[in-house]
Amino acid sequence: MNQPKKTTVATLGEHRIIQIIQNHLTPMLNMPVPFGDDVSAVNLNETLAAVLKTDMLVAKTDVPEEMSLFQAARKAIVMNVSDFASKGVQPIAALVALGLPKGFTQKNIEDIADGLNAGAQEYGAYIIGGDTSEASDLIISISLYGTAQKPTLMLRSGAKPGDILAVTGLFGKSAAGLRFLLGDCSASKNAKTLIDAVLTPKARLYEGLALSGCGGVSASMDSSDGLAWTLHELARLSNVGFELTEVPIAPEVKRFAELNGLEPSELALFGGEEYELVVTVKPEKWEATVAAVEAVGGQLLPIGKATEQKQILLKTKDKLLAIEARGWEHFKSQP
Repeated sequence: MNQPKKTTVATLGEHRIIQIIQNHLTPMLNMPVPFGDDVSAVNLNETLAAVLKTDMLVAKTDVPEEMSLFQAARKAIVMNVSDFASKGVQPIAALVALGLPKGFTQKNIEDIADGLNAGAQEYGAYIIGGDTSEASDLIISISLYGTAQKPTLMLRSGAKPGDILAVTGLFGKSAAGLRFLLGDCSASKNAKTLIDAVLTPKARLYEGLALSGCGGVSASMDSSDGLAWTLHELARLSNVGFELTEVPIAPEVKRFAELNGLEPSELALFGGEEYELVVTVKPEKWEATVAAVEAVGGQLLPIGKATEQKQILLKTKDKLLAIEARGWEHFKSQP
């Protein structure tokens, strides 16, 4: 008799795996942030919440050969801070769990420690403890902590039809930079900008804090899994659709795509690890929200609007094009 074929994680993918685990958990009552958002939270009192985030960097899937151990450790911090940024929360402290191969040297450990400290200090946080263990590959797992007034948390749910869809920056540089580092493409004079997007990413923490403080944001999400996937998740959890008037493509990406015969919108929509914020803003609060972000040195670019029609569409000159729900996903995507 043939045995039934087992479903593996390679078939399930990260998002389905998370869903399965959540279905087997007992939910905490009155969670201030529901399952499926960028962070988790626990009530401290009627108005204050402890905000928590954990994210893991694994060398094989997250660290290109050109990335130093200092840069890898810093990136592990940035990955977590970006999710705090999307909720408008200042990180305070972090715990670090390290899986280290036996062959690592003292210098390797010092580089990792320096990268962790630099990343934390860059965003006003401190490493306060952690754990180490032997592993076959480098693993850096960060657990981030902060507090927030519950009414100021910007959740993924909350967008309403007519809200303005906006982003904190242009997209595609990380996807283009990774292709260049993997030797698939040429980059001409744009190489450094594209490589920096991969090796030294930035979290939009101060933009996130400004957005949270001005009260104009109805929904918010970090874009590390790709712009298209982020739009679909925001739409799903807010029960709306989006109509884009443009894809926010960086000019360096347009030049890179032209040089290599690629479609720039593919790089901008379906790449990952960009760490921009994708938000919806109440129309009557738009000008004040833009001013708040610009006051901290950031930018807020309108790219469309939320709609009652529950589709993600790009408006061109003569038609509407559907944007697929795909992006970076562990176990399925290839670096």
